[in-house]
Amino acid sequence: MLKRFSANYMAILFLLDGLLYQAALWIAPLLTDRGVVATSGLHLQLGLCWLLAFLVLDVYNPSKGVRWSQEGQRVFMASILAGLLLAGLLYLSGGVLPRGVFLVQIGIAAVLIWGYRIVLRLWHRWRRLRRERTHGVNRVLVLGAGDIGVNFAREFINASWPGLELAGFLDDEPVRDPATPEPLPGAEILGNINDVTSVVTGYRIRSIVIALPRWEYSRIARLISELSELPVNVHVVPDYFDTAFFNFTVDTLGGIPVIGLREPAIDGFQRVVKRVVDLLLGSLLVVCAAPLLAVVAAAIWLEDRGPVFYWTDRVGENREPFRMLKLRSMRVGAEALQEDVNEMDEAGNVIHKQPDDPRVTRVGGFIRKYSVDELPNLWNVLKGEMSLVGPRPELPWLVDKYKPWQLKRFAVPQGMTGWWQVTGRSDKPMHLHTEDDIYYIQNHSLWLDLQIMWRTIAVVVRGRGAY
Repeated sequence: MLKRFSANYMAILFLLDGLLYQAALWIAPLLTDRGVVATSGLHLQLGLCWLLAFLVLDVYNPSKGVRWSQEGQRVFMASILAGLLLAGLLYLSGGVLPRGVFLVQIGIAAVLIWGYRIVLRLWHRWRRLRRERTHGVNRVLVLGAGDIGVNFAREFINASWPGLELAGFLDDEPVRDPATPEPLPGAEILGNINDVTSVVTGYRIRSIVIALPRWEYSRIARLISELSELPVNVHVVPDYFDTAFFNFTVDTLGGIPVIGLREPAIDGFQRVVKRVVDLLLGSLLVVCAAPLLAVVAAAIWLEDRGPVFYWTDRVGENREPFRMLKLRSMRVGAEALQEDVNEMDEAGNVIHKQPDDPRVTRVGGFIRKYSVDELPNLWNVLKGEMSLVGPRPELPWLVDKYKPWQLKRFAVPQGMTGWWQVTGRSDKPMHLHTEDDIYYIQNHSLWLDLQIMWRTIAVVVRGRGAY
């Protein structure tokens, strides 16, 4: 559905984005009083950088993260990436672009591009609420107003681009109590499912989504056969969301459609980008942190003459065990007392760490508060055992207490910081830590990783929730 409608619309977005990005290069010198005249070569370089950045970050993929906030994040991130690529090209080619012009150009481009896209969305929503019929709009009809259909429609309304419009529902119970609201505001039940032929004609439907429970398989098959005679696109929402892992795909095997329910959460190009970021930023952080590590190491040794570093067994991606390197913040032999200091609920589940853990040394309390003890994790990041961002590696004995649903957190590389760390750190019960980790996995993107890294700085400086 999205692919069919989006060809013309995406072409328009592509051209407008390119024109506005180039226009920003002309406007920026005027606002900075630099008097710089952009050459044709500079415009060509900018165009190549813009194209690469916007394609890499899926700005033109309407099926991924199409809420206005997510679109804005991708636009701003792509504009920054395009600017960085341009800076690299200028450096290699010996070109010159004043820093002020460079920064202003990125900001202007991002604001212009996101601004006109917001206007398009507002216009689309206003027209949908007025229930106007506009020529060329792909009107979508949902068969089934149960949980599957309503959930699909809700996401469709929240995330749909201009050019797609929800016409309404067909359901076996088209007549409802007047006091009962419509399944969704602005989306009414247009009739019985058996009326699909007349509704398609009367409402100029171009796409139909079958959203019936899987126990109505035989009826779904009959509907598909019946709808094949109508000039509409037909789609089926599979009732498998309760059994899916994080991502699911639709592939073909020998011409037979196959739904993949347990696909890797981070795969292909995303994994490559994540690894490159880990190597580049990890190496930079090692160099920057070296003086601090030397000072802290001396303080740890002077306090009790014990070892500075220690290795701890942890569980990584796909539940693979590995040895994680940390600065020692506890008394020697403290790990043997781990289970004695964890607070447990009635069911035996770990609730949270003790903020006044008696095993922590004086220096250890300080470095744990500001997460300095985690800096040696960079060694594990560079080795590929961890990532900069991801769920924190867990202790093996604690993983043994996990419920099956909690094991989903091991579907991605474990990280030095994560969504849990920037939203609660050690302040929250551990079962909520896992919920935060699963949220991260389900919503993973390069932009989210960068957000988490940025927010980690503020959390660490405040020393909030770490002990």
